[in-house]
Amino acid sequence: MPQRASTLAPFRYLNFRVLWGATQASNLGGLIQAVGAGWMMTTITDSEGMVALVQGAITLPIMLFSLAAGALADNFNRRRIMLAAQMLMMAVSCLLVLFAIQDWLTPWLLLAFTFIIGTGTALNNPSWQASVGDVVPRDNLAEAVTLNSVGFNLMRSVGPALGGLIVAAAGAASAFALNALSYIPLIAALMWWRPVVMPNPLPRESFASAVYAGLRYTAMSPNLLTVMFRAMLFGVAAIVILALLPVVASDLLRGGALAYGTLLGAFGIGAIGGGFLNARIRERYDNETIVRSACVGFAVTCVLLALSRNIWLSHLVLLPAGACWVLALSLFNVTVQLSTPRWVVGRALSLYQTATFGGMAAGSWLWGSVADVQGSSNALMWAGLLMIGTALVGFYYRLPEFGALNLAPLDQFSEPQLLLDLKARSGPIMIMIDFKIAHEDIPAFLSVMADRRRIRLRDGARQWVLLRDLENPEIWTESYHVATWVEYLRHNQRRTKADAEVTERLMKLHRGSERPRVHRMIERQTVPLRDDTPLKTHPEIH
Repeated sequence: MPQRASTLAPFRYLNFRVLWGATQASNLGGLIQAVGAGWMMTTITDSEGMVALVQGAITLPIMLFSLAAGALADNFNRRRIMLAAQMLMMAVSCLLVLFAIQDWLTPWLLLAFTFIIGTGTALNNPSWQASVGDVVPRDNLAEAVTLNSVGFNLMRSVGPALGGLIVAAAGAASAFALNALSYIPLIAALMWWRPVVMPNPLPRESFASAVYAGLRYTAMSPNLLTVMFRAMLFGVAAIVILALLPVVASDLLRGGALAYGTLLGAFGIGAIGGGFLNARIRERYDNETIVRSACVGFAVTCVLLALSRNIWLSHLVLLPAGACWVLALSLFNVTVQLSTPRWVVGRALSLYQTATFGGMAAGSWLWGSVADVQGSSNALMWAGLLMIGTALVGFYYRLPEFGALNLAPLDQFSEPQLLLDLKARSGPIMIMIDFKIAHEDIPAFLSVMADRRRIRLRDGARQWVLLRDLENPEIWTESYHVATWVEYLRHNQRRTKADAEVTERLMKLHRGSERPRVHRMIERQTVPLRDDTPLKTHPEIH
């Protein structure tokens, strides 16, 4: 097995150091704000379900808006998107400070402000995560994602405890004010950063087309579907600790805001340890073993936390919980990034976030409802049981290994010289490719064409069919449509070096003296106006 890079390798790059440091300042403020919001909710309502919904209000926008944010990340300047998101969150945080100082906050208003801040996070995250591959080389991507998780959890180990101190000493409004200030370093870093943007000769995809392309690519990528399904299940079960920890601190452990903050800090310290052990663990074990073990470990911590009435024991129990949390989620994230080409990585990450945070939002509501009826201890027990089920799912939906495919652009397609004056929107375009296949090679050919069909549809082809000549059975024709000429060009630009392996297998089966012939045609519809009128030929669509 090749030697993995050091966990700290991405720090060799100035852009990563600056953005990482500024991001941690923003994370610190966000975690302090979350402590303030969670604890304030316990003071303005007696409902455990409403307390759990604070986490739901943070995660629900990520589920609802991530796909749209991913489409924006893949088609617009990611740096500008992140700047807009940070400024939105800063403005809303300032309003939250005002409402808290004036004592205008109600439970639903607090959830509304939290939801809008979560919307800014949903807008920011796909652009930031997709930009990591632009800040560090691909060989250091896994380490960069791990460092992002470590950084967040480093702040989680400090922020909640600091937030608890601030809330206990000066009230929730002070925590909200510190969060508003924490956006300034990241906004300044984004203004300083000048990423290299590769020019695209093709026009930008429409928003609806970009969203559909992301959905189509994911639907035709079994590895991505597996990761997202497993991440969603993990999110439903794992959120129970963060959602119910305010209740655990106040009801089970008889503590206050400071106790809540230090419990979150213990969770964060465990996550830091898991992050630094991540590279070493990945060297020894495959992805499925790591995730399955993380699920089992998290289930055990849920049960122990439910049974504990000692605050120091609960702190110790949260250490492995944090480690299991970061091991699983960072591995899911890296697998998505390394299983997706750059042209669609923002949308793939957004769908991953939709699945993960959608699971967390559903889990926040679920465990809050269970806690209202059966108590927080029973809710933790049930979540632990569900986490065991999540581990067992791995026997049927095994997590793929990442990094095995070379998803760099193939860059072997040249736009053909045409004798018709086509516009970008001209279409529909029909493509037919002729192959000569010996009778004994037909089973192998059909197997290769099944892979080719998936690649074609994944990259935007429609109405894919495979035809066989009745008069010359050695001739097979692959046929598919694309909506316009520019979509045909875009379709071919999406080919990766990993896809070339399918083409190479196909060419070994082709028996013709020349390369397979490609027919590129534009459809011309001939439709009678009336039954008694001659046919009228309609011009191409422009």
